Amino acid sequence: MADRTAQIAAGDILGFSCVRNEAHRLPHFLRHHRALGVRHFLFVDNASTDGTSRLLADQPDVSLWHTQGSYKASRFGMDWLTWLLMRYGHGHWCLTLDADELLIYPYWQTRPLPALTDWLDRQGRSSLGALTVDMYPEGQVSQGAVAPDEDPLAHLCWFDAGNYQVQVQPRMRNLWIQGGARARAFFAADPRKAPTLNKIPLVRWHWRQAYVNSTHSLLPAWLNQVYATDGGELTSGILLHTKFLPGITERSAEEKARGQHFGDAAQYAAYYDRLTADPVLHCGASTRYTGWRQMEALGLMSRGGWI
Repeated sequence: MADRTAQIAAGDILGFSCVRNEAHRLPHFLRHHRALGVRHFLFVDNASTDGTSRLLADQPDVSLWHTQGSYKASRFGMDWLTWLLMRYGHGHWCLTLDADELLIYPYWQTRPLPALTDWLDRQGRSSLGALTVDMYPEGQVSQGAVAPDEDPLAHLCWFDAGNYQVQVQPRMRNLWIQGGARARAFFAADPRKAPTLNKIPLVRWHWRQAYVNSTHSLLPAWLNQVYATDGGELTSGILLHTKFLPGITERSAEEKARGQHFGDAAQYAAYYDRLTADPVLHCGASTRYTGWRQMEALGLMSRGGWI
């Protein structure tokens, strides 16, 4: 729908995302990641009906594809994005995100992504791990209003500082982290069904690479080792998850009907029903977000020697 890939220059950091009906989030998403240093965005629009395609097609640094295909049948959009990563991402540092994710990392307000990727290159690393942290409001999830150009974190300013469980998956040595607000509020009876929170969103891409399960793990498997094994720490980031904006109740009812977001949608029927009921996620243990240094102090991210 809009091919501006000829603008991509050597060394550019590229952004990749599959979206559907995200016109409300995208202005801030684009502004935030442009400020970090993403030079070109490659989007796949999956049958949006809210003006998402038009908004993206009008952006001078966006290339856009459109599909009516099944999100679930495309491995939740990863087949579409993998083709774009192979074709355009080879040799570039590539940031693959959902539209409701905002990347932060140590010093992110003063050091752009090229400074981070230069540090990773000098450390001999080709991937950066990040923990997804669910952000939520103080009251019911449907309350309030957030304008498209407004920072959603002004509204979603609370998170769970604890309640995280970490394992290493033996097959590909990737982390498996669960917990946080969604595990507490929606999967307390069976925490092993809670969403996976670890991701590897930033990768120096080679055409032979591929994401296996969303951005939770990759092949070759050595890219999944985004954690230290010697008792130390490696530099990591946070994906601030802005899912719980006003409108989530209506969207949850729609997604339950579509059944496109989970391998076994029936298992998540109660999850969608709870969201549709307009819950309050805030609790006595909730923590107000203040910035990346707070996240590091809580042990949720690390500078890993980057000073």
